[in-house]
Amino acid sequence: MRAGRTRATTVGVGMSQMWQRLDRVSGRRRLRHRDAAWDQAMLPDPSLPPGTDRVPQIRHIVLLMMENHSFDNYLGTLGRGDGLPDPPPVNRRRDGTPVPAHHLPTTKQKEHVPSQSWRASHLQFDQGRNDGFVTSIQDIAADADASVAMGYWSAEDLPFYTGLARTFPLAERWFCSCLGPTFPNRRFLIAATAHGLIDDVIAGIIDYPRSGTLFDLLNRHGIGWVNYHHVPALRLLGPRLAGAAGLRAARTVTLLLRQLLPGLERTIRGELQCTANLYPLGLARTIGHLRHIEHFFHHAAAGTLPPVSIVDPDFEVYSEENPQDIRLGEGFAAAVVNAVMHGPGWPHTLLIWLYDEHGGYYDHVPPPPAAEPDDVLPHSLADSTGPLRWLVEHFGIGARLRRVDSGGGRYDRYGFRVPAVVVCPYARRDYVSSTPFDHTSALKLIEEKWNLPPLTRRDADALAPWDLLNLSAPPPFLDPPTLPPPTIPWSP
Repeated sequence: MRAGRTRATTVGVGMSQMWQRLDRVSGRRRLRHRDAAWDQAMLPDPSLPPGTDRVPQIRHIVLLMMENHSFDNYLGTLGRGDGLPDPPPVNRRRDGTPVPAHHLPTTKQKEHVPSQSWRASHLQFDQGRNDGFVTSIQDIAADADASVAMGYWSAEDLPFYTGLARTFPLAERWFCSCLGPTFPNRRFLIAATAHGLIDDVIAGIIDYPRSGTLFDLLNRHGIGWVNYHHVPALRLLGPRLAGAAGLRAARTVTLLLRQLLPGLERTIRGELQCTANLYPLGLARTIGHLRHIEHFFHHAAAGTLPPVSIVDPDFEVYSEENPQDIRLGEGFAAAVVNAVMHGPGWPHTLLIWLYDEHGGYYDHVPPPPAAEPDDVLPHSLADSTGPLRWLVEHFGIGARLRRVDSGGGRYDRYGFRVPAVVVCPYARRDYVSSTPFDHTSALKLIEEKWNLPPLTRRDADALAPWDLLNLSAPPPFLDPPTLPPPTIPWSP
């Protein structure tokens, strides 16, 4: 028996070393287009080798990104940070009827409204007036209840989130990275660019940025990372067995499947329910770095979380996107936060709770200008050429794309504010940060900790949320606080 265990251990170590070698080769290959001299000059500390740990107090960074809510929609009545003004702000319908901000009567959301599409978000922004939230619904869904865009929830609806934001430091100026939907904003989180993407169409997720992604930087320097998810393994591995060409074909064919076999389209769509997959991962990275959510709770309980973790919700059930009941997502997030706080790795862990975008819900703070990440301009599949254009036009997606993708705009402005709290033993008590952040600020945090260069102009310009911490004093939350329980606890 002991000999068997020894052989198994040897095999396991050998496999681990093999994956590490593949990771380093992959990281170098993906970053081969980068300017080495620029990277060296842009290191947080050029006197140190890239990959050097500059903040040893923090060993684990966990990014918990939920979906589709603005700061005012969740935290506007918190009484902490820049919340909803008094008297309540108003947007008007097309006929001039005012719709004031109001408490929503149920935590179950409306289906399909409000919208956070590229077009809807720019209509809502309206050159900084933030007065198009109601009319954007009237434009895209004339029969829907347009007043829902001005709705918000309170502490009674979301007790755990309220307790979290009143206990740990709050970032009252955390903006999503662009005026658009989920996929472009999550791309900014992992690569500091959307690389032209402006919608959530699967067939558009077949490209890769020349500047690389966070995972390329981490792999190149042997820094471990895992994306924890809820996707069955077959959905992840199946398309990748045919290589990059097979993965591109599987994602493109969804244009056809959405009309002929919607059930099969859902299966293919399922493999995208991992943030890391928004720039396509190959077979090796899928096997080496994607783990089912049950592993997160095991790793947190054992104190073996990797240096960098991305934790995804189940996007179909409890991500908090409409038409879900927001209490289900709160229950999942509470389980993640409590697992981190009560695990043996807590003394050296930093978790950021945030949202990918605003979901079409009102926020009163106009998003400021932002550094354009690169020279890749926003584009839509509706503007494609060749066979892809034929698929777009002949299988029912062209008109919809023109509706949600139109309206112009670039990546030179942040999107609307979203809730964001830093959960860490070293977090400042009773602190609200007014520093402007966006999703690339999380990238900047990782880059500055491990002395890595920025990926694009956006994260080069970003500020990391270090002001929410005090690393030079005894950690005030070394004994984790007790937070209010969620209304609906999460269970696998």
